Amino acid sequence: MNDLHGIIFAYRSDANLGELTRPRNTCSLPFGGRYRLVDFMLSNYVNAGITDVGIIVHQSYQSLLDHVGSGKDWELSRRHGGLRILPPFGYSAGKREGAYRGRMDALAGVADYLENIRQEYVILAWGDMAVNLPVAEVLQQHIDTGADVTMVCTPTLKGAPRFSEYVEVDEEGRVTDLSVHPVAADKTLESLEVYILSKKLLLDMVDYCAAHDIINFSRGVLQPRLKTLKLMSYVHQGYVARFQSVSGYFERSMDLLDPAVRDDLFNPARPIRTKDRSSPSTYYGPDAKSIHSLVADGCLIEGEVENSIISRHVVIEKGAKVSNCVLMQGTVVKSGASLSYVITDKDVTVNQDRMLMGHLTYPLAIAKGSVV
Repeated sequence: MNDLHGIIFAYRSDANLGELTRPRNTCSLPFGGRYRLVDFMLSNYVNAGITDVGIIVHQSYQSLLDHVGSGKDWELSRRHGGLRILPPFGYSAGKREGAYRGRMDALAGVADYLENIRQEYVILAWGDMAVNLPVAEVLQQHIDTGADVTMVCTPTLKGAPRFSEYVEVDEEGRVTDLSVHPVAADKTLESLEVYILSKKLLLDMVDYCAAHDIINFSRGVLQPRLKTLKLMSYVHQGYVARFQSVSGYFERSMDLLDPAVRDDLFNPARPIRTKDRSSPSTYYGPDAKSIHSLVADGCLIEGEVENSIISRHVVIEKGAKVSNCVLMQGTVVKSGASLSYVITDKDVTVNQDRMLMGHLTYPLAIAKGSVV
């Protein structure tokens, strides 16, 4: 599908995720034991035949760069096109300072890159969402309906209203109303903030917004033009995970223990790719127990694990107990330690006989590299 170009917004680091996003932006947050959030949208694009992708970054993106590299693991390492990391204002003629204030501001910052896009259509999406989206279907519907803009929505309202957008549509699927960050969810569909539009329309929008200091795509562009733009909805019926708080991250991680969620999110017809990290098989000691858990490669499990997500190279020593936890790469749980409702970031060490306990609605998050 060489007539569609992919743009991923990867410049925000959500403070509501606390310790989890302090060393990284939200797109590079680990998820599911072996993935980063950006893997999902990158894979969605590649599965639709997209060969050119630009990732707009701003700050705390070293972890993201380390992960995506040249794009080889997504077949995006190409002499012409392929994956491009778009640093802050790196393609802008004018000198700009400060963080991006909104998506239109970010797009204006890479306006020169947008001008050189070779494809007729562009898809815009945040990179910090876990979803297996049939992008090819979305584009086909966009073309068939003659839409100016097609926005992807879900009937399953999971986002926190103050961070989410909601739409009403008519019987033909045309968007008739759009609410941005309301006090409460007041519509039947939640926007995933994934959009397809033509390159020409996108450039016109960027030029107009830059000239009028309009920084917000939803409030500044879509809301005022609901009657003049043909804004169509594509309703995605599959699983969607959004990450807007520490408790939300924990809940969405626990969702992966449901086989139905895994089957939807990791549909073999549209595989989710990630950075290749060849690791040996996980070793289970003679007294080890692993119940209803996802355990990645390269782990050493000699204690007990239940209802947990265990990432690569995690060590759980004999006599240690881990239940209802998310342990990221390189976590070491010493003998006799007990963890419940805990999220450990990378390379955390939990000392011998320590007891750490959070709650389903308030899990305990341990910062990267901590020794507790």
